[in-house]
Amino acid sequence: MKSLPHPIQYQGSKRNLASVILRHLPKAIDTLIEPFAGSAAISIAAAAHKMAKSYLINDLNKPLAELLQLIVESPIETAMFYEGVWNEQHSDSIEHYYKIREAFNRTQDPRLFLYLLARCVKGSVRYNSDGIFNQSPDKRRYGTQPKTMRKNIFGVSALLKGKTEFSSLDYREILDKAQNTDLVYMDPPYQGVCGDRDSRYFSGINHDDFVSVLEWLNLRGIAYIVSYDGRRGSKTFGELLPSSLELTRVELDAGRSSQATLLGRDEVTYESLYLSRTLTDKLACKSTEYYLPQTQQCSLFEPRGHYV
Repeated sequence: MKSLPHPIQYQGSKRNLASVILRHLPKAIDTLIEPFAGSAAISIAAAAHKMAKSYLINDLNKPLAELLQLIVESPIETAMFYEGVWNEQHSDSIEHYYKIREAFNRTQDPRLFLYLLARCVKGSVRYNSDGIFNQSPDKRRYGTQPKTMRKNIFGVSALLKGKTEFSSLDYREILDKAQNTDLVYMDPPYQGVCGDRDSRYFSGINHDDFVSVLEWLNLRGIAYIVSYDGRRGSKTFGELLPSSLELTRVELDAGRSSQATLLGRDEVTYESLYLSRTLTDKLACKSTEYYLPQTQQCSLFEPRGHYV
């Protein structure tokens, strides 16, 4: 897949896996729904391939959802604001970062959030227990250059403007809107790291509650994909989704682990992708309408409930 525009640097984004995930999406979708959008990497990639008529981008992190909406609907103003904030940092960039962080925590202005995301350590969003953004600045760099940021903002806007709805609601409210002609992609807070609470969010996702919601989607015949647990070498992260959901599980190669490399181990990280029965039934019946590579079909169509 050619390089796609991404204004938001977001740790845990599926940007690098988007091309693989898209292979499991139908070519024609009424609405692609992302209840846990993050940087909206899947919606951006799908829009680049014109795979859906419309998009629903939701994230519990309200400033993040509002920022995505500004990028799409007001690209000129958003790029200009970012450039102004970015240019102000050169007298004392560290002090400037903390000043902007304080202003953001006080006002929740999503435009300030864009600078913080571009400048914070590893693009890693972190909040304390009071919902205060507390990530430190990366002292080795100044963040995305305004020219590059403008190009990325304009690129995303061109892909999604006029066809995207934005919200910041509980994921269950968003899933209530899903129809049989839609496709839901879910990348919930990474339960393998932080249990029921993820510091990227103000609240976490309870595993049992999430399983119940997936059962509800199954009863409604909604096609969905879930990125959930993973492993590195023999170490697993997170609880597997139960076989009672009759999902098909595919492991995606997410690349070598930088943490393991630092410890002298050559280990690859794998992330699990779960496909709903409704989706795999469509794949089995109409495989020519999907991007699924021929070499992977054997792993997808194992007996129901069997994880590959």
